[in-house]
Amino acid sequence: MNAQINKTKFGSIQIEGITYNHDVIIGLNGAVKKRKKKLSKAIYGTSHKVSSDEAQYIYEKGAERLIIGCGQYGALYLSSEAEQFFQERDMKVEIYPTPEAIRIWNYTKGKAIGLFHVTC
Repeated sequence: MNAQINKTKFGSIQIEGITYNHDVIIGLNGAVKKRKKKLSKAIYGTSHKVSSDEAQYIYEKGAERLIIGCGQYGALYLSSEAEQFFQERDMKVEIYPTPEAIRIWNYTKGKAIGLFHVTC
């Protein structure tokens, strides 16, 4: 079962009653970890464009679906290299503004992982 996301507002996200003030990744087992946005910022100068290095960090073997909350205003997106990385692993990637991604995440069944950007 996926970890339930309670709410989000600009700069934070609450998962299973715990508030995180940074971007997060939720794994197949429901574990929450901090996003390593430096992997993308080092290449593109911004953490709004996900690099292939970061895609490798996000990926979890056995996952079939990646739900991305691209920020309160939709600023985060995948680089073409990151898109290709996920395509090569037959992973379905869905990108929505974070509030919408949370609604979808909470009703998702199956082997899904999530990336949630909490600011812009």
